[in-house]
Amino acid sequence: MQPMRFLVSDLTKANCLLGHVLSGSLQVGDSVATAPSGHQSTIMALQNNDGKPVQAGASGSELQVELSYTVPARAGDLLVNADSRPEYSDQFEARIQWTGSDPLLPGRSYLLQAVGGSSEAAISRLKYKIVKDQQLASNTLSEGQEGVANLALTRPVVYDPHSLCPATARFRLLDLESKEAVADGQIRHGLRRASNVHWQALDVDKQTRASIKRQSPRVIWLTGLSGSGKSTIANMLEKKLIAQARHSYLLDGDNVRHGLNKDLGFTDADRVENIRRVAETARLMLDAGLIVITSFISPFRAERDMARTLFDEGEFIEVFVDASLEICEQRDPKGLYKKARQGAIKNFTGLDSPFEPPKNPEMVLDSVEMTPEQAADRIIEFLNLEL
Repeated sequence: MQPMRFLVSDLTKANCLLGHVLSGSLQVGDSVATAPSGHQSTIMALQNNDGKPVQAGASGSELQVELSYTVPARAGDLLVNADSRPEYSDQFEARIQWTGSDPLLPGRSYLLQAVGGSSEAAISRLKYKIVKDQQLASNTLSEGQEGVANLALTRPVVYDPHSLCPATARFRLLDLESKEAVADGQIRHGLRRASNVHWQALDVDKQTRASIKRQSPRVIWLTGLSGSGKSTIANMLEKKLIAQARHSYLLDGDNVRHGLNKDLGFTDADRVENIRRVAETARLMLDAGLIVITSFISPFRAERDMARTLFDEGEFIEVFVDASLEICEQRDPKGLYKKARQGAIKNFTGLDSPFEPPKNPEMVLDSVEMTPEQAADRIIEFLNLEL
C-alpha cells in the first residue's frame, strides 16, 4: 500500500490547505506532517470540491484539509503520514530516460523539476546504460537511451523511492538555457552520504584571507579557440600582477592535464568534467584570497555558466579572447590544427567539436588587433577599481 502524499496547492487560511491526494488515502483524525519542514498536526476536517464535509479522501481527490492547529506550509509542500515520511536529500540514484537531442554529459548542470521541489542538478556518475535489459558501461546517453546514474543537486528535494511511491519519485530534467525537457527519471533511492556530509563553518573566511593580501580576489576566466592567444595573455597578465605585488595563480589548460585532470580525454563528457574540476579548484583558490587566472578553451557555454554560479556577484570575470578559426589555424603554435586536419586528433574544438562563444562576457579581447601586453593591460584596467 502506498503512503499518503497530499500536494498543497494553496492555503485558504492558516490551518486550511487546498490540494490533491497524490497517493494513498487520508481521513479525519489522521496524524500528519508537512514536508520538508516536518511540523506535525492532526486532520480535523475534510471537504471535497463541492465544499461538502467528507470523512476520507483517496488518491486523485481534490480536497480542503483543515488541521487541528496551524503549521508552516505553502504551495508546493507535501502533507504526509506522520509515521511514514518521505526522504529529503540532495543526492540519489535514479533511472533516466534521455529524450534530449544532445547527449547527456556527466558534470553538466541541468534543471530538475519534481513534485518535491526544483533544483539545479548534475549527473555526478553514469553507472551504466540499459540495452535490452543488459547493463552496459557508458559515460553518456543519447536520445532514446536509458541508464542508471547518481545525481547531485544544489539543494535538497522531497521524494520517495519509486518502489514505494511513483508519484513522488518521478522527475524531469530541463536544459538550463533553453528550458527544454531533456530527460524523464525515476528516483531509485537516496545516497546516504548526503545526510552525513555538512559544510564546516570556519573562523577564518575569504574576506579575512583577502584582507591580509590587501586585494579583492577574482577569477579571470579566459576562453577562446586553441591558438587565440589565451595562454600568452594569461602569462603576461600574471607577470604584471606580480609586479604590482598582487597574489595570483595561473591555472593553464595544458598544465592541469598533467596532474589534476590527467585521467581525462577530449570527448564532450571529459571536457565538461575538466571544466568542473578547474572551476572548483579556482573557487578554493579564490577562497584563499588569490586572483586566479584560468586559461582554458572551455568550449561549452553551459560549463562556463556553471563555473560562474560558484562565485559571488562580481568575482567571476569572463574574458573572451576573440580570434577567428582561420587566424588560429594560421598561427597553429603547437601544430594541433594540422594534426586534426590529418585525422590524428579527434574531437578538436573548432573542427569536429563545437565552440560556443560567450553571449555576455565581461570583456572581449581581439587578439589580432592588440598585442598580448595590451590585452593584459586592458584586463588590469578593468580590475583597477577592485584591486
